[in-house]
Amino acid sequence: MSNPFPFTAVVGQDDLRLALLLNAVSPAVGGVLVRGEKGTAKSTAVRALSVLLPAVAVVPGCRFSCDPAAPDPACPDGPHEPGPGAERPARMVELPVGASEDRLVGALDIERALAEGVKAFEPGLLADAHRGILYVDEVNLLHDHLVDLLLDAAAMGASYVEREGVSVRHASKFLLVGTMNPEEGELRPQLLDRFGLTVEVAASREPDQRVEVVRRRLAHDDDPAAFAARWADEETAVRERITAARKLLPSVRLGDGALRQIAATCAAFEVDGMRADIVMARTATALAAWAGRTEVLAEDVRQAALLALPHRRRRNPFDAPGLDEDKLDETLEEFGGSDDEDPDPDPGPDGPGGGGGQPPSEGPEGGDAGARPEAGESGEPQTSGAGAGEQQPARAGEPFRTKALSVPGVGEGAAGRRSRARTEQGRTTGARRPRGALTKLHLAATVRAAAPHQRARGRAGRGLVVRRDDLRQAVKEGREGNLVLFVVDASGSMAARQRMGAVKGAVLSLLLDAYQRRDKVGLVTFRGSGADVALPPTSSVDAAAARLESLPTGGRTPLAAGLLRAHDVLRVERLRDSVRRPLVVVVTDGRATGGPEPVALAGRAARLFAADGVASVVVDCESGPVRLGLAGRLAAELGGSAVTLDELRADAIAGLVRDVQGTSRRAA
Repeated sequence: MSNPFPFTAVVGQDDLRLALLLNAVSPAVGGVLVRGEKGTAKSTAVRALSVLLPAVAVVPGCRFSCDPAAPDPACPDGPHEPGPGAERPARMVELPVGASEDRLVGALDIERALAEGVKAFEPGLLADAHRGILYVDEVNLLHDHLVDLLLDAAAMGASYVEREGVSVRHASKFLLVGTMNPEEGELRPQLLDRFGLTVEVAASREPDQRVEVVRRRLAHDDDPAAFAARWADEETAVRERITAARKLLPSVRLGDGALRQIAATCAAFEVDGMRADIVMARTATALAAWAGRTEVLAEDVRQAALLALPHRRRRNPFDAPGLDEDKLDETLEEFGGSDDEDPDPDPGPDGPGGGGGQPPSEGPEGGDAGARPEAGESGEPQTSGAGAGEQQPARAGEPFRTKALSVPGVGEGAAGRRSRARTEQGRTTGARRPRGALTKLHLAATVRAAAPHQRARGRAGRGLVVRRDDLRQAVKEGREGNLVLFVVDASGSMAARQRMGAVKGAVLSLLLDAYQRRDKVGLVTFRGSGADVALPPTSSVDAAAARLESLPTGGRTPLAAGLLRAHDVLRVERLRDSVRRPLVVVVTDGRATGGPEPVALAGRAARLFAADGVASVVVDCESGPVRLGLAGRLAAELGGSAVTLDELRADAIAGLVRDVQGTSRRAA
């Protein structure tokens, strides 16, 4: 778009705009992760920031944006001779979630490398983003192998491309900005920690502000050029203020008092490692420069903590990010700095003097503002026939570590950590002709394919004459993520509070395992006279945990209805994602009541899964000295295995994987 929505025209979202501006002032802060519901101008604000960044001086003709004042000595386009540079606007490079590895890091021409020994390298997005912004929308949906490459580049400030002994290295230092909707799944802890700051955004609930959002959005869409002209003066003022703050930044003093407060705050909130302390220090310094001051104040430290610490406090995916502001204030007061602080500092230009001030111009969000969905989002499933005998939700027991359940056979689903699959990453198991662009060369197979034709091709020297038809793609086997569909019995037979707490603790443990193995999860519950989809298949494991926590119990046990609803969920999901294989986990004591012939109906429903070759496990929740073994019979009908709650904790679960694979081998 030639006229993006102006940054200063974004309504509200003060924390988001401030975090972006601080990174514009000091890229060393480390980027921003923007978390929030859909339609809250996350992408709009990020794209608008790139227009405000100062121009970048580059070596003319260098594809890797080398700085003429300090060119990269290892630049593939170098070495560069000293000379004047050329200025170009700062770039914002978008990384699509479905990008290939070669698109991200660049690609070597394997045929020329083998036949001619020439490093013919086509730069990727990491090269384009050098000295600019790398923006990842829906960063939590990024494939693991791309996340690994991002982590390496962010840590080393360089990108390495290795292909069968041929390597290329180039500088890649960028401002990493990601946006995500937490409902679609959380981010890997390693990547989460790489973001310097994080902000939570939500649409305003004030009618007047929402009206202004819509008014400005419509005005921009009707005439982008005229709308941009209306905000040109404000945009220029912010651009000049960023430039001034960058010049002031080296002069800002971070005193011992502020450093003590930073260290004490990080220790009080038990964040891991030292990166949080460093990010807080850089953020507080940038806040002071943004406010036009040369001294870091306690309010700068407070604001830096609110931006830098919430995402570093999470111990598992079910912890909500956030910071106890009362505890923060107590810590800052206890370790108050002894430096000479002006109790009434002069305000900086265009903003208040404390805490770095708010971003300029209280403009609209610009983006698509949408209200948070409320209906059906309370986490309590609306189960039909649940009235009499319903009990309050039981608290889940403490989660524990489980051993892996897996789907038999070899799949081709999205990269993950659960079941065997043919993937782009992993161990090499064979070779084939490439389908499209060659991504992973199988060198031995390529040489074998080219060897018989050397005389016919007139080979005279030592080099091997390789043609495109000789190239072979390596077939690799790694791990995939699956769809783990939980079918949970919430009937009266499960309603004993201590028992249901243990059941919820077990499911919570399996959810945590699904998060770590990069699975999608879904939740079907049944009680009373029917079954409900408490959570459609999603990558948001913490959403499943929230639904589970608020799950009430009571009523009859419509086991057949629960299984049929789960079968329908799998049918619909198979149309959406045909390569992701399911694993059904039924949590029940095996009883079936209500309606005519409930046991026979449940058996017929279970056999549908066996006929489709769906891998399944029954978690047997039956307790007491007398056990009927109904869960075991259900597992046999499903074509899967049964495991008790006690076995779920014990080493005996190691045999469960073998049982699942053995009883479901026909599904391979």
